[in-house]
Amino acid sequence: MNDLIGVVDWSRAQFALTAMYHWLFVPLTIGLSVIVAIMETLYVRTGQARWKGITKFWMTLFGINFACGVATGLILEFEFGTNWSNYSWFVGDIFGAPLAIEGIVAFFMEATFVAVMFFGWNKVSKRFHLAATWLTALGVSISALWILVANAWMQNPVGMTFDPEQMRNVMTDFWSVALNSVAINKFFHAVFSGWTLAGVFVIGVSSWLLWRKRNEEAAKSSMIIGSWVGLAGLLLTLWTGHGSAVEVSKVQPMKLAAMEGLYRGNIGQGLVGVALLDHSANPLDGDEPMAFSIDIPKGLSYLIYGTGDRFVPGIIDILEGREINAQGDTVNTVSYADRIAIGKRAQQSLRDYETARRANDTAAMATAAEAVAKDFKYFGYGYLKSPEAAIPPVGLTFYSFRIMVIAGGYLLVLFLVMVFISYRKPKYLEKAWLHWAGMISIAVVWVCSQAGWVLAEVGRQPWVVQDLMPTNAAISDIPASSVQLTFWIFAFLFTALLIAEISIMLRYISSASKKNIEQTA
Repeated sequence: MNDLIGVVDWSRAQFALTAMYHWLFVPLTIGLSVIVAIMETLYVRTGQARWKGITKFWMTLFGINFACGVATGLILEFEFGTNWSNYSWFVGDIFGAPLAIEGIVAFFMEATFVAVMFFGWNKVSKRFHLAATWLTALGVSISALWILVANAWMQNPVGMTFDPEQMRNVMTDFWSVALNSVAINKFFHAVFSGWTLAGVFVIGVSSWLLWRKRNEEAAKSSMIIGSWVGLAGLLLTLWTGHGSAVEVSKVQPMKLAAMEGLYRGNIGQGLVGVALLDHSANPLDGDEPMAFSIDIPKGLSYLIYGTGDRFVPGIIDILEGREINAQGDTVNTVSYADRIAIGKRAQQSLRDYETARRANDTAAMATAAEAVAKDFKYFGYGYLKSPEAAIPPVGLTFYSFRIMVIAGGYLLVLFLVMVFISYRKPKYLEKAWLHWAGMISIAVVWVCSQAGWVLAEVGRQPWVVQDLMPTNAAISDIPASSVQLTFWIFAFLFTALLIAEISIMLRYISSASKKNIEQTA
């Protein structure tokens, strides 16, 4: 048992490590590809050679980051087979399809057109090269689309049925999987957040150039584009973030409750503005979960339903299967204790099916298969020891959400200030405080991005596939020591890769800044 727990914990830690390192590179790749394409468009439309030099400068930084993202992404996909083989078997027919499309279509597009981007200067026409740059940006986004379709299916499994003969889920409706409402919101949220991150990156690097008084005109031009792309990305990120919250309230209400540290919901539920959790309290026993809290009256009800007179359930309400409608009437749904019982019954029916299959008893097989289908909705709950096991880590989920929101608010102010100064008060572009604000914001935007990813993944625990498979049922049958060893190997390699990327980028920025970027065309 201890070794099983060790395998689960180390496998989770290894996957989290790989995913978080990978997410350092992905949003910059998504956003910087668009910024580079915009810059090259300006070069083609204006015919000014300076824009070609600026494009090449940022394109090189894109290429360095792109290579690191590919390296971590490949390892991430391999881990599904090495560490999560039960999961891969259970849902491989569904989960594998989007990843296959991503590899065959999107990655093929990226690999093909990125070569034209870097090596096609003066070998193909301006317009063909521009098309290759935009197609690379499109390929990067399409790649993100199919990966997020796969991830969204794990959080809202649709378009499938369970086949007891194969002991696995099989896809029945590809378009339900591809057009999953959770996937659509996650895709646009991720892409627009990538624009935001890349906008801050361009502002930060440009601020360094201005601080060092090198390539100032190129830096100012880049800063304008970075500010506009980042501002558009952030505003759209806020819009899609609201859509994601609405979807979470429908398919993962426990995640929403953990985000708010909400244990007992109310009609006209407030939205937590500033708060600190009381970690010594036991809210399940009736203790107040907040050490202090400043709420926006009826804010959460408005956020989710668009009206302030709706009920938002808390963690205890969800566990007890109780909701309250707008009129204040109590409505009983399926409690988590009952879900566990139903899940165990579904699992027993599946064992009965296997027994009947071995005995070649077709009548018993049909009866057992019908019983499995009837109770399969709560199949995964049968693995849980208690209803409380379905509660995600509230503290980490709660604070990740607030870090993301606070950092996002700061970035909104940054973009507005940069746009205003660039057009109305350009003399302030010479101020050291502005340069330092731009450079420090690079760290802020990555913290914001990582916090969002932690919120999305930690908030859905203990589920690998919502309601159908918890983490402890998804792992491979391998020794904990093997996973522990590879964890430290990956930790060392990924850290070395990140250091190498930062070092290469800094050296390139420093060496390029000593030349006239606008004349490197």
